[in-house]
Amino acid sequence: MNFHTRKWIKPEDLNPNGTLFGGSLLKWIDEEAAIYAVIQLDNSRVVTKYMSSINFVSSARQGDIIELGITATRFGKTSLTLHCVVRNKITHKNLLTIDEIVFVNMGDDGKPAAHGKTEITYLRDRDLEGADSAT
Repeated sequence: MNFHTRKWIKPEDLNPNGTLFGGSLLKWIDEEAAIYAVIQLDNSRVVTKYMSSINFVSSARQGDIIELGITATRFGKTSLTLHCVVRNKITHKNLLTIDEIVFVNMGDDGKPAAHGKTEITYLRDRDLEGADSAT
């Protein structure tokens, strides 16, 4: 699993208990997962359809640095299923796991559309393909 996004926990991210507010974390996860889905499906029109149960296993405090890891686990005809892990960057202790986040690929008409993808594509793979065709 690749960890691409890091967040530094600041006072405005805290709940009354002095720990990271779960709503802030879920917002960051949904945004990161959407970006991942957009890149994988080559389409900026994706929507979150489903999140499985969210397992908060520990918390973060002000000053902690956390990182979000997302990977594709399954491609459907119009969907992409992702797995997410959030951990403390320094200790590598998990804060949260979400087994499934499902995104649906949308067409110009706003309806689900087949995407034709079957495997994970990494940006570096695409960059290399572009470089090869330029030469």
